[in-house]
Amino acid sequence: MMKRYLPHPLLSLALLVVWILLANEISAGAVVFGAILAVIIPLITASFWPDRPKVGNVIAICEYGLVVMWDILVANVIVAGLILFRKTETLESKCVVVPLDLTSPEAITTLAGTITMTPGTVTIDLSADAKSLLVHCLHAPDAQGVIDDIKDRYERRLKEIFE
Repeated sequence: MMKRYLPHPLLSLALLVVWILLANEISAGAVVFGAILAVIIPLITASFWPDRPKVGNVIAICEYGLVVMWDILVANVIVAGLILFRKTETLESKCVVVPLDLTSPEAITTLAGTITMTPGTVTIDLSADAKSLLVHCLHAPDAQGVIDDIKDRYERRLKEIFE
């Protein structure tokens, strides 16, 4: 019965939390409207999800979230320093091809979104065979270092969560 009304409970919980954060207050109205959205949106989109993504290891999810938040904070400071104190011609912007070990579409999407959320990097494209991501870096003097960081900090943890 619960699966019928909440086909994706984690998505529903995430929608509720995001709505409350967007409302910027914890009030009865925000919680009720968020709960309505958290039930309706997964019901409407259930047909687009043939299989529920296999998500496991709650500790790994929390660890991943903390790592991403820390990296976003650090990247903000680094990018601010690059913009304020470096001459444009000294920046080494480049596109880097990141080979993927991930096979789950949800994991690849999460990785691409994480890279894009981190200041100084943007995921540009996913290869047709879903075996690599093209990432633009604002300043990447060591392309292999960028690849190693992405694979170690994000991809390894996403494999624990999704695969």
